[in-house]
Amino acid sequence: MARPRKFEEDRAVEAAMRAFWSAGYEATSTQDLCAATGLGRSSIYNTFASKRELFERALRHYTDERNANLAELMEGELPVKEKVRTVLWWAVEPDPDDPAGCLVVNSLVELGPRDPEIAELLRRDQDKRLQIMTAALEAARARGELDAGKDPLALARFVAATVSGLRVAARGGADRAMLESIANTALGVF
Repeated sequence: MARPRKFEEDRAVEAAMRAFWSAGYEATSTQDLCAATGLGRSSIYNTFASKRELFERALRHYTDERNANLAELMEGELPVKEKVRTVLWWAVEPDPDDPAGCLVVNSLVELGPRDPEIAELLRRDQDKRLQIMTAALEAARARGELDAGKDPLALARFVAATVSGLRVAARGGADRAMLESIANTALGVF
């Protein structure tokens, strides 16, 4: 019995996501996508219409997955400093099976300045992440875990920027000690 098409599409999107994450949009060829997904060229184009559509689906898959993990963490019962530490350590100690860096950061740098649709998708993703973190930081401030004078939105932006910087540093070859030093310095704000 054949597997459902939805399963095949999800598997292909996940594999394409990793290919784009590793090499970037422009450097990932159709042949690279065929090798990553196990699909033939015609199957890729019959299912996704274009490399661009597959990239958008892969990018949305990446952001949806990351934002779901972030929301689960931020809505949990940990103290706010532990929540922030966890977010920072996702960048310090990423899954060893993941490519270096961050698909969002890579795409923002590569495509954001010249592709308004991708730039808008990434802006909405950033807004979502900031909304999730800001809500958790506001709740922590209301509980007295954060100084009343600290701005939750500014702190959320700071954490997001620090994570992006950590991802870029990791992609550039920074070692664990350097990444931990950056993360611990950021954590000192909390």
